[in-house]
Amino acid sequence: MLLEVRNLTIRFGSTTVVDDVSFDVDAGERLGIIGESGSGKTLTSLAVIGLLPDVANISGSIKFNGQELTDLKDRELSSIRGKHIGMVFQEPLTALNPLMRVGKQIAQPLRNHQGMSLKEGMKRAIALCERVGLPDPDRIVRSFPHQLSGGQRQRIGLAIALACSPALLIADEPTTALDVTVQKEVLKLMNDLVSQEGSALIFVSHDLPVVSSMTERVAVMQHGNIVELASVDALFANATNDYSKMLIRTAQLSDDSFARFTTGSAQ
Repeated sequence: MLLEVRNLTIRFGSTTVVDDVSFDVDAGERLGIIGESGSGKTLTSLAVIGLLPDVANISGSIKFNGQELTDLKDRELSSIRGKHIGMVFQEPLTALNPLMRVGKQIAQPLRNHQGMSLKEGMKRAIALCERVGLPDPDRIVRSFPHQLSGGQRQRIGLAIALACSPALLIADEPTTALDVTVQKEVLKLMNDLVSQEGSALIFVSHDLPVVSSMTERVAVMQHGNIVELASVDALFANATNDYSKMLIRTAQLSDDSFARFTTGSAQ
């Protein structure tokens, strides 16, 4: 098993925000985590990659390739982030360093984890920009984040996350800040690249149609708990939880908003 999460609980002081959460992700598998704002889905994904705030109190177990991550210090986790686990964040403008040209940011994980020189890393950054469909990559790598559109910045974020071909990609609401047309382009790109890399995917979203187009299984979170965990097909055919049923009704599977995202769904 690639990732094993057992009895994960996250507290801030006396407040429990994630409560006894357990799930697995096998190599190459795709898991969606869906829930409304405050459900604990983003905190769960941040716990996997070791990016919770210092004030968070975490208990339970998170094993990646059999290695317990909750016992590791930040320096040890840094050797896993980017190399074995990549992450695409919700708002690429805040995730990227505003004072560094994007080419150097793409090259950074390659230099840190693969020992590339700056010249080698920049050459690879240009190739990665081409791979994620950015026009004029020679210009793009010399640009600062604010000089790019939201869709271009999210493609840069995807290039950074996949630079070292990680075994697991975590995408936290990666298209929320984008308009509908750009959303569809970025989702198709992510779907294609994850398939090509053979990476496992954890896709976090509040949008059931989007999650359904990108993943094979879905964990439904509410108030810090996983209230239902099932394959996409089983969830739609026979949801057992009232909150899950509400999400399905809201999605209105027969309308255009759902059809828009199911084209080119997870393979």
